[in-house]
Amino acid sequence: MPNIDQVLKPLAVYIHWPFCKSKCPYCDFNSHVRDRVEQDRWKAALLRELDSMAAHIKGRRVSSIFFGGGTPSLMPPDTAQALIERVYALLPTDDNMEITLEANPTSVETGTFKDFKKAGINRVSLGVQSLQAKELAFLGREHSVGEALAAIDLARTTFDRYSFDLIYARPGQTLATWETELTEALRYVDGHMSLYQLTIEENTAFHHAYAKGGFTLPNEEEAEGLYRLTEELMAARGLLAYEVSNYAKPGQESRHNLAYWKGYDYIGVGPGAHGRITMDATDEDSLSTRIATQTLKSPERWLEQVERAGHAADVWQKVEPEEEIEERLMMGLRLRAGISYDMFEEQTGFDLRPFINQSRQAFYVHKGLLADDPDRLRTTLNGRLVLGTLTADLLT
Repeated sequence: MPNIDQVLKPLAVYIHWPFCKSKCPYCDFNSHVRDRVEQDRWKAALLRELDSMAAHIKGRRVSSIFFGGGTPSLMPPDTAQALIERVYALLPTDDNMEITLEANPTSVETGTFKDFKKAGINRVSLGVQSLQAKELAFLGREHSVGEALAAIDLARTTFDRYSFDLIYARPGQTLATWETELTEALRYVDGHMSLYQLTIEENTAFHHAYAKGGFTLPNEEEAEGLYRLTEELMAARGLLAYEVSNYAKPGQESRHNLAYWKGYDYIGVGPGAHGRITMDATDEDSLSTRIATQTLKSPERWLEQVERAGHAADVWQKVEPEEEIEERLMMGLRLRAGISYDMFEEQTGFDLRPFINQSRQAFYVHKGLLADDPDRLRTTLNGRLVLGTLTADLLT
């Protein structure tokens, strides 16, 4: 049986800071606006839950820490430093551990960049979303185009690595206007960029406005054209789509996010944080149970529960084989590299092939939606355009 540490590493650590200055109309993340945050209580609680989650890992090596949110750049840098130092104290770590902070490009947040660098952050991901003033207003962003460009420049000179996000397929966007905007944005890109098509999520301000006809989005054919253009422009600059919405030069991929997509383990700390933890093997035939975790989403309830019990895990349950296979398929097919059959079996103890509808797989290979590859299951560009349908159909 393979050694569990060799097979499942890297281990990723996700830390969720749930607070924002305002709620963006498209956002369905677990983010909350509060007039006041008791910083000392939150620092102590995050450290305590980190201790609790790490106790289940038993020496696994950490390759990445990711501060997400919410808006974690609103967190005091000394809180981030304390959490980073605690990870080093609790668990073995890779020499070149990736430590990412999500940030918005407002002057308030960028003013703390040097302090976050001193705290141990070596990669920043900026939520720029657009480089057009009108579109920033539509998206509910609080920064200006000038602030965005200044933040990118400051990130470039402060951190070892940086990335920024844009949202496209917005109302009224055409191939020509997107080409102009993306071409301009590429002037400021180094090794990584995330490009997300605008989607309407339930329980968001956009969901209500869209339902009432407040705006329309590009239709399916137009959205496909925008995606193909994006791939073309990014590839021309040496930024390959290693995942559906993420582009990088070789070696500059987000190691933390790859841990999710490749099915590695991760622990989640903070309100609403998810985790996947594989416990030690119990016999010689397979790796032991994989546990799905999720903490309480409400910041107030989470804080009270951690202070009372040391953690706020609301979900702690075995991931059944069928669920594991479906989850890994959904995540792995997002990657350009797809899913290695050998690695899948090493990680799960199962051969993926018998769970795949072979006739449907052959059909999609013939249609050019899946690659004809004996070693791995992977989509083509055309396949990634219909990923949801494709994934569901392969399991029926």
